[in-house]
Amino acid sequence: MTKLPADLIARVAPAFAGQTVCVTGGAGFIGGHLVDALLSLPPQPGPSGRERTVRVVVIDDLSNSSIDHLAELIELEPDRLRFIHSSILDPVALNEAMHGVGVVFHLAAMGSVPASIADPARSFAVNATGTVRVLEAARAAGVRRVVNSSSSSVYGESETNPTGPKVETQLPAPRSPYAASKLAGEASVLAWALSFGMQAVSLRYFNVFGPRQSADSQYAAVIPAFARRVIGGQSPVIYGDGDQSRDFTPVASVVAANLLAGAVTTPLTGQALNIGTGQRTSIAELARAVCEALGASGREVIHQPARTGDIRHSLADIAAARQLLGYQPVGTVGDALTATVSWYRQALADSEAGS
Repeated sequence: MTKLPADLIARVAPAFAGQTVCVTGGAGFIGGHLVDALLSLPPQPGPSGRERTVRVVVIDDLSNSSIDHLAELIELEPDRLRFIHSSILDPVALNEAMHGVGVVFHLAAMGSVPASIADPARSFAVNATGTVRVLEAARAAGVRRVVNSSSSSVYGESETNPTGPKVETQLPAPRSPYAASKLAGEASVLAWALSFGMQAVSLRYFNVFGPRQSADSQYAAVIPAFARRVIGGQSPVIYGDGDQSRDFTPVASVVAANLLAGAVTTPLTGQALNIGTGQRTSIAELARAVCEALGASGREVIHQPARTGDIRHSLADIAAARQLLGYQPVGTVGDALTATVSWYRQALADSEAGS
């Protein structure tokens, strides 16, 4: 369960009380944590004295996720959580998911830079065309607001300030099909907001991590990939020299940003906002931290050639999100990393016990 500050929960809970929201990709890593948070919002008093809660509709084709976590939530909250097993490219299912919805959190995507290089057409179909399908379904259903999930990868490399923070005014320069597809999605969100008066915003995530992030895929993110190898007695693999750096962002911060974007009364007009911590960590430092957290200090690191499409440095300037949403990072990267690798160690132990 994602732990959020009490003051943030008190701020956003009234905005969602009595509403139905849709989470596309809600069976995935970030989507699942967001669904947790939505269902955990405290009931609010209604005009007739009856308590009002939020209801959630999830649409997910399970191509990059599992139904397991949602199934547990549905057992606990059968009247408040509905699951539609379908792709966002299916207009009939998507229209069904949008019926009666006030806010859409659009997280369904084909993630990963390497995966997009392996299958660029699929990346564009899901991330670019899929976002247009979501926007059109939301518009037809009279949805009040769309909160779109984007990526820091849209920035690419900056020739003038390669190590400095990424600011939303910086000209995007995507270096992979994934980054380009996410930028296309952002452009659609902006166009639909300006053309149709739709309340919308794109949140550019910076290297999100946390419990339940998949470690099983060849395209696994760096923290679960490191954790899986170290737990298995192997050395972490770094693609490149290890000096490249990222703004590793705990999933709780991303969940907080989504809730704030869905609840804020400030008009949202299709702009893009950075969601990160403003803290830089090199990949080599990360490998050492994961090893230390798992009791494997000093373990040798294996270096492989840098991967196509990867950028050298990525760091968020979060001033715009602070100003517009009241966003601030939740917790610390160190505490979140400790909790995350602990979850992977327990998950592996449970898997071995069950096999």
